[in-house]
Amino acid sequence: MSKNTAPPTQLTSQYSTQVADDLKRNLKEQERISGEIEALKAQLAALEQDHTVLVNIQQALGASAAPAVSESTTAVPAPRKKKAAASKADKQPRAKKSATPAPKQARKKNPPEASAVSSAQPTLVDLVREHLTGQGEPRSAAEITAALDKQHPERNVKTTVVRTTLENLVAKNQAQRTKQGASVFYTAPETAGAARRDESVDQQTAGSDL
Repeated sequence: MSKNTAPPTQLTSQYSTQVADDLKRNLKEQERISGEIEALKAQLAALEQDHTVLVNIQQALGASAAPAVSESTTAVPAPRKKKAAASKADKQPRAKKSATPAPKQARKKNPPEASAVSSAQPTLVDLVREHLTGQGEPRSAAEITAALDKQHPERNVKTTVVRTTLENLVAKNQAQRTKQGASVFYTAPETAGAARRDESVDQQTAGSDL
């Protein structure tokens, strides 16, 4: 009886060892794939956030770029109509003179409409600059976003877009940035200059008291 039961016992132990090794490899593979999925999710979230920021910046800059595009598109058909008028000038010169003023008047009426639409909807850059000018103390990007979102809820203002706009204003010397610990605050140039003058006055008075 002992000779007959020995082989199954060895096979069972071999299968148990193999199954345990396969389970370990399976778990390691699951952990590896799960890590890759989490990394891909993080990359996807970052790309989606960057896409939202770029779309908002494009929308913010679209109002200022629209007049230039309209001028370039309206300037193209003009030479074509002049060529057509020149080719038919020998046959009907009087009819061409009376027909050309009509489209010119129509073209002159379009720019005022476009300017009225652009003036009715100020850009985010104008809103941020105006908000900074009206503040007497530094403001963070989150505080400016909350104020603009309250004033213009239909624009769906994002903090990332406001921060990018503020950095562009700082690069153009239209705003100034100060750092207090880990927080960054922004002020208008005039407000920042007044704050520096107050600090210098305080230092002078402190020196005179000594």
